[in-house]
Amino acid sequence: MGGGYLTTGLAVGALSLLAGFIALPILSLLVWTVSNSAWREMTSPAAVDALLLSARTTGISMIIILLVGTPAAYVLARYDFPGKRVVNTLIDLPAVLPPSAAGIALLLAFGRVGLIGEQLTAFGISISFTTAAVVLAELFVATHFYVRQAAVGFGQIERGIEEAALVDGGGPITVFLKVTIPLSFPALVAGAVTAWARALGEFGGTIIFAGNVQGVTQTIPLAIFSELERDFDAAVALSVLVLGFAFAVILTARYLTRRAAEERR
Repeated sequence: MGGGYLTTGLAVGALSLLAGFIALPILSLLVWTVSNSAWREMTSPAAVDALLLSARTTGISMIIILLVGTPAAYVLARYDFPGKRVVNTLIDLPAVLPPSAAGIALLLAFGRVGLIGEQLTAFGISISFTTAAVVLAELFVATHFYVRQAAVGFGQIERGIEEAALVDGGGPITVFLKVTIPLSFPALVAGAVTAWARALGEFGGTIIFAGNVQGVTQTIPLAIFSELERDFDAAVALSVLVLGFAFAVILTARYLTRRAAEERR
């Protein structure tokens, strides 16, 4: 009995320490913003442009990730095929690759003298240092997080449920959309939120491959970096702004997950 209380006490202490460690920097941001009136910088042109650009590019990235990553995750979860280990390794690689290396790799692939970029330049298409480059950088670093979580969700579904739906007359696509997706919805939402958060925080690959031009490629992380030396209050305001933006998205995702779980009961 005494050992159980000790274990519980240590667990509660560890959780409190972790919560406090995360809460303290966030609280410091809020206190500085209020006490130094840094919140006024949230409406500056740089802040608004960065927020709108981040919302647009991460939104486009997530649409692409969902459309391509969902069927890809299903294949990885349900089928064995030659080269599967290689594909799995490739998908995981961006998660451990330093962001700066990712930016250089993207530049060498899609830049004006890159493997593909040089061919596109011949047709008058330029990707590097454009908004499209921001989207590609976000896709490169964030897709892994969604695909891995989605594959876990698909793998946990009993195949008998899908097979029963097929026997009842549902086609493969219908079963996938009306049975498989709803059953794996919590995992898909968790993966999407994680991928979106990684895309929102992307810095190294973006600044190397896309540059740092306000209104074109300057996302919120780049704007914070730019303002850090020029106007500290502006950097703090941008940090609080992205904090609130991320908090709203996470709350929405949790609400959708809870609704999906209630509907399954």
